[in-house]
Amino acid sequence: MLKIVLISLFIISYSFIALEQIVKINKSAVAIFSGVLSWIFVMTFSSDPINLNTQLGFHISEIASVLFFLMGAMTIVELIDAHNGFDVITQKLIDVKPVYLILIIGFMTFFLSAVLDNLTSTILIVSVIRKLLPEGKLRLYFVGLIIISANAGGAWSPIGDVTTTMLWIGGQTSSNLLISSLFLPSLINLIVPLFIIYFIIHKQKLFSNILINKVIISSSNRSGALFILIAGLFILLAVPLFKFIFNLPPFMGMLFGLGLLWCITEIKNRRRDDVDKNNHSVAFALRNIDTPSILFFLGILLSISSLETCGLLSSIALNINASISNQNLVLLFTGLISAIIDNVPLVAAYQGMYSLKDHASDSSFWHLLAYCSGTGGSILIIGSAAGVVAMGIEKISFRWYLKYISFLAILGYLSGFLTYLILN
Repeated sequence: MLKIVLISLFIISYSFIALEQIVKINKSAVAIFSGVLSWIFVMTFSSDPINLNTQLGFHISEIASVLFFLMGAMTIVELIDAHNGFDVITQKLIDVKPVYLILIIGFMTFFLSAVLDNLTSTILIVSVIRKLLPEGKLRLYFVGLIIISANAGGAWSPIGDVTTTMLWIGGQTSSNLLISSLFLPSLINLIVPLFIIYFIIHKQKLFSNILINKVIISSSNRSGALFILIAGLFILLAVPLFKFIFNLPPFMGMLFGLGLLWCITEIKNRRRDDVDKNNHSVAFALRNIDTPSILFFLGILLSISSLETCGLLSSIALNINASISNQNLVLLFTGLISAIIDNVPLVAAYQGMYSLKDHASDSSFWHLLAYCSGTGGSILIIGSAAGVVAMGIEKISFRWYLKYISFLAILGYLSGFLTYLILN
């Protein structure tokens, strides 16, 4: 009974999110309401509320780590933007020909996501695009490409996505074989939609507006902007290194970096007048981060955690495995499910179902699981952290993404999947 109620609530809430422009209710409000309501139902049907409160506390700690990471990354990005750091990049890209710009953005996101992570990379590159391109369909296509590229880039790196990190730490994969096995499939996952998007916007002549947002930085401000940009990027790139050196969660590295950049900007801006100093402060950056997106992410993760707690996600994984004998098809279907349900609990379910005795370390099963769970989330904008944060920053509707990007993401996903099968 509980599983039916939770599934029904999940479907209804996702429908309201998808139809946000019609129902006129903010998606963050729906996500928060349905997330908490899911746990109310879980508690109501439970005979062991003490144990459930323990599980809720565990899920809240995991969710909080994601939200603190997201908040820290967004604040650092806003702080760089407040000091015109992104204008330095924009000036370098403003005269690039359109055909090269879309290639640069796609591949830059792809490789940055592999060494950073798909969430932070999306925030960074979307911020650059917002400075470079005017509002409109062209910018939305670029953001859609960024989501696909970030997820594809994170899938072939042990530090590019939470799920690949889980498989790496769990011993299911090693870094060198994961990279060599998934690099080309992930690259194909990007290339197919990249060139389709290029031909679409070229045919619709959307490139004609690409040079509108020209930004000029005075020579006196350029050195300061460049310094903050380099410092911010160095801090973001050092977060994975911080994790592996000190064995602390990534959000701790992100908060440490935020504190460091905060100190740097305070020292740098100490001679400004009060008004100018306030416009370059962390308090100013915090006011500009997209808080509704963070709350939307919180609501989605609360809903997912309720489904995981009642055993629904494990049941889905077991039923798929029992219904489909071919494990390649099982993993293919798993990737499609990850467009709806967060890929972290899905991968955790597979790690619980299969031991290294069932599938040896670095077997094709684990590599294909990493690819499918990492890239399948691009099919829907709410299927990945990169999509959710881009949805909030750029105000992309669920329906627009479904109409114009989802099919391209599916083509890329299937192309990469077939590439892996051919190579293996």
